[in-house]
Amino acid sequence: MTSAHDVLWLSVARTGRRRLAAALCLLLAACGGESAPSAVPAPTGPGPTPPLTPPQPTGPLGPLVVGQMYTDRSEFVEYTPGDAPLVLVAPHGGALQPAGVPDRSCSGCVTVTDANTQELARAIADTFQVRTGARLHLVVNRLHRRKFDANRDRDEATGGTRALDTTWLWLHSAIDSARQRVAANGGHGLLIDLHGHGHAVPRLELGYLLSAATLRQSDAALQAAGVMNSSSIARAASGTRSLSDRGVALLRGPFSLGGLLGTRGVPSVPSPSDPAPLVGQEFFDGGYNTGRHGSRNGSAVDAIQIECHFPGIRDTAASRGAFARSLVDALLVYLERHYGWVPRR
Repeated sequence: MTSAHDVLWLSVARTGRRRLAAALCLLLAACGGESAPSAVPAPTGPGPTPPLTPPQPTGPLGPLVVGQMYTDRSEFVEYTPGDAPLVLVAPHGGALQPAGVPDRSCSGCVTVTDANTQELARAIADTFQVRTGARLHLVVNRLHRRKFDANRDRDEATGGTRALDTTWLWLHSAIDSARQRVAANGGHGLLIDLHGHGHAVPRLELGYLLSAATLRQSDAALQAAGVMNSSSIARAASGTRSLSDRGVALLRGPFSLGGLLGTRGVPSVPSPSDPAPLVGQEFFDGGYNTGRHGSRNGSAVDAIQIECHFPGIRDTAASRGAFARSLVDALLVYLERHYGWVPRR
């Protein structure tokens, strides 16, 4: 039987427990639990400490000025914006070998540089400006291929050196920026990925992401198989302004790049006179940049990899100048006939 004393004690205990629960709720609210009543002030104090080194931008920061050169923070990659629908990339002509950047050591890494292709790219850019008064977009990798390969996916490009991730991102952001400017200014354009080869046959090798075995098929077979839709110039092959140049004709017809170079004395494959490499002949059919930035996947910009032989093309300043003039002549016809672009002067 409960006494009056016991009833009084239970009442007091219940009241104490309610007060204790209320106090705990306030404490939890102050520590980040449920919202505290408005009467309790929110905690104050300094915010998080900013990082000592701000993150590097992953590409050139705008607004970008035509003709002004931009580089990443380490000055390993440069981009000079243009106002013509032509992008020129020189990925393997760099010479910088910073001691703080490890050599690439990935399995199968190619570290041989494409001699004088950086100089050749600059000669082409200068010749284009003199001829047209306009500027092409120029992207140059300055690092030696032993340190960085600017025509590979990120892991192989950097050889696992994570500090070069931002270099790789900046490079492709620069190319993307160039492509976006081309699309905004005219709708469509062309990217040239410039390389050098040491193969036995002294001719340009034009890479469209089509293998030598594929090129050895007849025009009729290529057309029937629709191979141009999987090439790096898929957009132009189906949409060039010149109806007679659509399809395989843009690969090795008279107004293909190989055809236009051939009439200017520069032997190329594929072209009307040299439609495909023979069995056993070495041939570069295009690489990472051609696939990533060409129109096979719907890009507004087509892409062609040009592999240049050494003698008479990139061996001397005189050779580079002569080839630059021939290539620019061919490209001006190509840009007008297939994209409708003509210089303003």
